Parts: sequence; structure tokens; C-alpha cells
Amino acid sequence: MLGIRAQVEETVAAIRRRWGQEPSVGIILGTGLRPLAERVSIAAEFDYADLPHFPRSTVAGHAGRLLAGTLAQRQVLVMEGRFHRYEGWSMAELTYPVRVMRALGCELLVVSNASGGLNPAYGSSDIMVIEDHINMFFDSPLFGINDDELGPRFPDMSAPYAPELIEAAMRAARGLDYVAHKGVYAGFTGPSFETRAEYRMLRGLGADAVGMSTVPEVIAAVHAGMRVLGLSVITNLCRPDCLEETGHEEVLAAADRASPAMTRIVEAVLAERGPTA
Repeated sequence: MLGIRAQVEETVAAIRRRWGQEPSVGIILGTGLRPLAERVSIAAEFDYADLPHFPRSTVAGHAGRLLAGTLAQRQVLVMEGRFHRYEGWSMAELTYPVRVMRALGCELLVVSNASGGLNPAYGSSDIMVIEDHINMFFDSPLFGINDDELGPRFPDMSAPYAPELIEAAMRAARGLDYVAHKGVYAGFTGPSFETRAEYRMLRGLGADAVGMSTVPEVIAAVHAGMRVLGLSVITNLCRPDCLEETGHEEVLAAADRASPAMTRIVEAVLAERGPTA
């Protein structure tokens, strides 16, 4: 991680030249979850290609823009599209935006994703509030010499997802009459969907849903001292004994159906936490 701070400072300077506010919340939007971005009162927007050292999003459903503005009376930075290990980015590169958000002032990170439902109680387009995760990347954005200015060498991961934010999200879902579960997310590299045997293994390990993102970003956020709220849309059902083929179009459609619920839950949580987190 040595040397990354100088790059982060360059990116931060490029953003501050066009937007002078200090955000308290960073939001990473997953597959098909664009409607939340439409709720932001945008003060400035940046194409990833225009930000120094920023990776480029290459996946359908990921627009590739950083939005700066206001949501639920909070100053926010919203990533409309994230980066994945399977695109060829290193763990340090795909978590780079988290470092930039923290350097700009974000204390809270909201991460969202689309995932396959392993828990038989889950249905398509249900929302899972992530209470823990399993790192199946067998890699970490913290590998290498640690920069103590960014975070500790050995960050505690006993509660990577803030318990008070988990409960706030569940309260919001109940109040809005949306189906929501608390569960464990397993992160795989992708881009292939998992096999029947892998689904059985993951369920045996205690995972309730599986996807191809989020875990590296959360590790980087916890390392940087941020509180994290994770929300996952169940887009396909992973039943090993009656497994059907899964395609990206199906995932996008299911995520689109859940987008209004996801948007309202995030807004409700931010509003409950008040204007300064």
C-alpha cells in the first residue's frame, strides 16, 4: 500500500477543484441499482476516466460516474458503478475509491450488490442486510507493506458491518413493508457463476448469499476506520438440487425490481442517523 497516499491526494484535489463540500457518506452502487443515484441532488459529477488514478468500469449496469451532492440531507459521494477482481484490477486498485472517499471525509460507507440466494428462505428480489461476510477471494487489499497513515497493520474484523446500521436498515425495511433478511455474504472472484458443488460448500460454511464484489471494499473501509452498511439484492436462487441456468440479464432484471426498496431503505437509514452521521 505504500505510495497510494500520493495518488489519493491527486484524485482528491481533482474532485475538490469542482466540489468544495466535505461528504460524510460514500455509497457504492451494485449491479442494476441506478435509481438510488437518481435521488441524489447532484452538485458535481465525474466520469471515472477524468479522475487521476481511478479505474474504469467495464460491466453492463455500471455507468462509471462519481456523483457528488446531497441525499437525505447528507453530503454524499456515490459511485455509479464499481470495479471487480474479474475485470483484471488488483485488490488495491478496485478498493482505491474507498480510500478516496475516506480522504475526502466520508465516515460511513454504504455498499450494495446483486447476489445469488443460498438460503432457502430467500426469494428473488428480496433484500439481505449483510451482517457478516466470508472472503472467498483468498486475497486482500491489505497485502504488502502497511501504510500506518491509512490504517492499522492488523484491523479488527469482529464486526465489519456496523450493528447499529444493520438494525436501522431492518427497521426501515419493516416500516416500509419490504421483505428483508439479515445474512452472511460470501465473496467469489467470478466472473463465472458458481457450480452446484460450490453452492453446497458455501451453504455448509454458513453463507446466505454469494456474489462477486463487496468484500474487498469492506476490508479497505474497516482498515480506514469507516462504519459500513451492506445491502444485497437476491437476484437468482441457488438451489443445487434444482439449479437453473443464470444469466447477467436475469440478474439485472431482478436487481431493477428491487431498486425502489433498496433506495428507500438507504434514504431512511441516512435520515435516521441525522445530518452528521
